[in-house]
Amino acid sequence: MARVQNPNATVQPSSAWSQIRTIYRYELRGALRERTIVINSILIPIFLYPLIMWAGFTGVMFIQGHSDSTKSRIAVLNVPREHPGLRARFERDRRINIVRDASATPDQIQRGNLDAIVEFVSPEAERAALPGNFTAKITFNGSKDRSNSARQRVEGAIERYRRDWVAREGRKLGISDAEWAGFKMTSRNLASEKQMGGFVLGMLIPVLFVVMVAAGCFYPAIDCTAGERERNTWETLMSSAAKRVHIVVAKYLYVTTLGGLAGALNLVAFALTLKPMFAPLLAQAGVTFNFAVPPAAIPLLILAAVLLAGFVAAGMMIFASFARTFKEGQAMIMPFYLLVMLPPIVLQSPGIQFTTTLALIPVVNVAMMVRSVVTGIYPWVQIGITIAVSLAMIALCVRLAAFILRFEDVMAGAYNGSIKQFFRERLFGKAKSSGGIQT
Repeated sequence: MARVQNPNATVQPSSAWSQIRTIYRYELRGALRERTIVINSILIPIFLYPLIMWAGFTGVMFIQGHSDSTKSRIAVLNVPREHPGLRARFERDRRINIVRDASATPDQIQRGNLDAIVEFVSPEAERAALPGNFTAKITFNGSKDRSNSARQRVEGAIERYRRDWVAREGRKLGISDAEWAGFKMTSRNLASEKQMGGFVLGMLIPVLFVVMVAAGCFYPAIDCTAGERERNTWETLMSSAAKRVHIVVAKYLYVTTLGGLAGALNLVAFALTLKPMFAPLLAQAGVTFNFAVPPAAIPLLILAAVLLAGFVAAGMMIFASFARTFKEGQAMIMPFYLLVMLPPIVLQSPGIQFTTTLALIPVVNVAMMVRSVVTGIYPWVQIGITIAVSLAMIALCVRLAAFILRFEDVMAGAYNGSIKQFFRERLFGKAKSSGGIQT
């Protein structure tokens, strides 16, 4: 149920900060009574992404388990007489079902009767110098998951058999495994569990952080502008003792608070649920990560939430100011919402560095700042530029919102949701024309 504003009962002539504080508290109390705003700005950040990740990982593990339990139907042709154990290797693999059909054709794979055909042929040229050597030809359908899985299983079985066979032949000639291998490559990861956990967090958190801050600002920004107009309470609010710029600042702080709260709650929920959800997958791979956020990063993450929420809230309020209804406000804010979410998605490449150039780009700079600090890296020059640029953009957007809401025709919804028309008339002095005659 929509809340009803009664600002005359709460806003009295007083100092600027007193007026802002009074309206801000009133907006915040009203928002906490709104089911839609509470769900989208508080509950969704806490439960949505952990639930989505849990469902996603559960689905991956289910599909993987289902795929492993499905047997691949394979026809094996022309097994070399020197290698009777090769067919036995396929027969012992519980994931492979050998179809005994000497006339197997590719058409059977296309129709789905077979998943793959493996045919052994004699090697050519220098490969024939090794007695008993063979070459395998696998026919499969790359557009079908079952057929791709069958190819992988056949390749694995042949590779394991061939490795064992070459090792046996080498031992017969007095050559050890290390000698016939000739070349061996080893690797060592110098990153600690904490560093690897920070790397994963740095790839995941910026995207979720930006999305949830924007989602937290979305509904409050519309509700405090287009929602006021739809409830016919704009005029009542503007006729109160508070100055219009103080009203705009109070509403802006209210939207920023909910957006920053959404980002902070999402980070907390994400940090608490990430390790339990990743643990089963990591255990299977034999890898352990430490997903702890560095304590020194916490103040910077809070600052990042405030800066991002401040910019997004101001931008959304500018667009929503021209909407006449809540639904129209949603349509007008959506392009800005999608534009805000684009940069962190594009910046998912691990090789991108937090440079001075990126620190000058709004939203991108905050996302890169979050990514850096969760990995334990603190490029203070870029962080300082990010803070300065974000504050400048926030001040610019707030001043623009205050400028737009100064005009009575904006308050009355006279521009029919057209930002272009507003700037044409107010900045360039061009009135809307009708039938070739300006009015």
